[in-house]
Amino acid sequence: MEHAPAPLLALIAKWSGPAQQGLWACRAIFHDVAGTAGIGHLDESLKWGQPSWRPKKPRTGSTLRVSWDSGDPNHLPLFVDCKTDLASRMRTLYPNLPQNDGRRRLAVDLTQPLPEQAIAHLAQMTFCYHLKTAAIG
Repeated sequence: MEHAPAPLLALIAKWSGPAQQGLWACRAIFHDVAGTAGIGHLDESLKWGQPSWRPKKPRTGSTLRVSWDSGDPNHLPLFVDCKTDLASRMRTLYPNLPQNDGRRRLAVDLTQPLPEQAIAHLAQMTFCYHLKTAAIG
């Protein structure tokens, strides 16, 4: 796995310890999913001031962003493109995630074990959104 870009590292350094741990765990899952799905490397950057991952290969998938806000320190929000049905699919598949607006924002509870399987499934559906494999789930 490549090293994280400097702007991402600078932003994450301002987050709480649990939020940083959650982000790094999500990041590892994202890169593992990209490798397993065979979509190649991910573009890792900041979009709208949030860590963001997207397949480098065009017309493969969509962007997945992660954020954290000190005003809601116990949740780590994940964002998908609101023009997709990803959040709504996740609501059906994983109704126990603590927050899901059904449109673009999902969140995991940082006081609980990370729902790795749900995060991996979201990453797979997001990064393969424009491929037939995205139909899984």
